[in-house]
Amino acid sequence: MNQHRKPRTHSAFTQRAVRVGLFAAGAAGIATAVPAQAATGTPQHTAVVTDQTFSRADFHHHTQARDSFTVRQFGTVNAATVRNQANAVGVGCSVDDHCRSVALSFQIVTMAGEHTHLNALNRGDAVNNHCDGCQTLAGAYQFVVSTPRPLNLDQATRQRLDDIHRRLDALTRSTLPATELKQRADALAAEVNTVLNDAVAKAPKGAERPTVTLHRHLDGWPAH
Repeated sequence: MNQHRKPRTHSAFTQRAVRVGLFAAGAAGIATAVPAQAATGTPQHTAVVTDQTFSRADFHHHTQARDSFTVRQFGTVNAATVRNQANAVGVGCSVDDHCRSVALSFQIVTMAGEHTHLNALNRGDAVNNHCDGCQTLAGAYQFVVSTPRPLNLDQATRQRLDDIHRRLDALTRSTLPATELKQRADALAAEVNTVLNDAVAKAPKGAERPTVTLHRHLDGWPAH
């Protein structure tokens, strides 16, 4: 019998400067953009988004694989809270009767503003519960696109992202070994990063330089 939760590190919480005044500090698919009243009386717009992918394998369902690929475009905001999470759980399997649980979540968020405050959380959690024969793999990839003026992803960009999404679906449900699955997931994330950088190169210009920031967190993967 084996019950363990892999130790967490501070890398699960990514806090970094995206540009001056912009800092990167569930139920699946929640997104809102609401105005709030500042002390000065000037309307302030706040965006909140949560995306989560969950997979559970057990002796009834030996192989479970889930993925999500979401694009959130918020326009100009003064503050944003964005959360992306992948959870994979394996329960009650044995070495002779093993299970495989895979969860991958890709989240793309675009926002504009000169001094936007961003609180971003990106984490992957893989948990085995009394599951000696379980392989649990969780990967969370979060892309934060920051531009001084609103960026609308055009049809060509969306088509490129849709193609990556289709390949992510196929990859998640494949029977590839964990090491190769991780490598291919990272390769797809690199493609997303390239597509987004191509898009911001054509974004409306402003005082600040547009940025694309990738947050990546894996759990349960070999040699990550």
